[in-house]
Amino acid sequence: MKILHTSDWHVGKVLKGQSRAEEHTQVLAQVIDIARAERPDLVLVAGDLYDTAAPTPEATRLVTRALTALRRTGADVVAIGGNHDNGAALDALRPWADAAGITLRGSVRESPAEHVIDGVTRDGERWQVAALPFLSQRYAVRAVEMYALTPAEANQTYADHLGRVLDKLAEGFTEPDRVHLVTAHLTVVGASTGGGEREAHTVLGYAVPATVFPGNAHYVALGHLHRSQRVIGPCPIRYSGSPLAVDFGEQENVGSVTIVEVTATTAARVREVPVPGAVPLRTVRGTLAQLADVEPPDGWLRVFVREQPRAGLREEVQELLPRALEIRIDPELMPAPGSGTRTAQRAGRSPRELFADYLGSRGHADDGVRELFDELLEEVEH
Repeated sequence: MKILHTSDWHVGKVLKGQSRAEEHTQVLAQVIDIARAERPDLVLVAGDLYDTAAPTPEATRLVTRALTALRRTGADVVAIGGNHDNGAALDALRPWADAAGITLRGSVRESPAEHVIDGVTRDGERWQVAALPFLSQRYAVRAVEMYALTPAEANQTYADHLGRVLDKLAEGFTEPDRVHLVTAHLTVVGASTGGGEREAHTVLGYAVPATVFPGNAHYVALGHLHRSQRVIGPCPIRYSGSPLAVDFGEQENVGSVTIVEVTATTAARVREVPVPGAVPLRTVRGTLAQLADVEPPDGWLRVFVREQPRAGLREEVQELLPRALEIRIDPELMPAPGSGTRTAQRAGRSPRELFADYLGSRGHADDGVRELFDELLEEVEH
């Protein structure tokens, strides 16, 4: 069978105030074109369809149309919720998805059987997917309890709970003439982040070892980390990565989808197919004089300015580079933590004095900024 693995679409993403709706339309159209050309038997969308838990109607329309178009290529489609998605809202779309022949699992349900999907390819290859949406730490405990496994104990970790849930979902991975698959949205220890993920859900106890996956799985299709990569583990494990760079920290990532060919008796063969539809993200740095001589690169820009902070600096940079979405003082020019003037004592000091001390401690010695602060303070006080 042939599988198209994709994830982390983040439809509805706004980058520093810039809508990326047009880019998402182009990127998802390319993913659909790849599906038409490759003719996969199964499409796995491993979470984070949306960038926010409250997507706009336009974002919902784009996602549902993309899923429908993927289904119309003749492939079965299985999509799960990620940490950016609203699992309950995705589950509310299940009547539509079921009618369209799409399997949608937004959140963990009380019956583990709802997360085990069976199918047969055009050529008669039988397959089964254990589909696990993103689980927060709190709901990981609840899922273990719902599935009537050994009672969760306070000292057990998130990884313990995830492993037990996956063991339950993979109980049927015993038939030798069937392809066994897992799709999940989580962080595996040792994998590389892409640069734009939500940090609270990639660290602080959310990373799990690759050993949580069943060794008899033919392929594990992951979402959550935005860089396409293989993960070393007891079975073939892979992140497809995002098909477009979500934030400037991902500007070196190459958007792609993963194509997997596998049978019940042969190992998975994996290849990446690039998706070049998004506007590139670039970083430029220099003084104002240097930036004035820069040939503006194609794409959205992050600018590190090698000047001392002052009022109006952002506007000067924006005039030179109109496609600059993020403008910051070059971090190399910022004073080291603890340097500068001694932290001001608050008692008996006026707001103007405190603010002047703060500016000095940050290397922002600019009369224009102090004058703006004085104007704002006067408005507030009167």
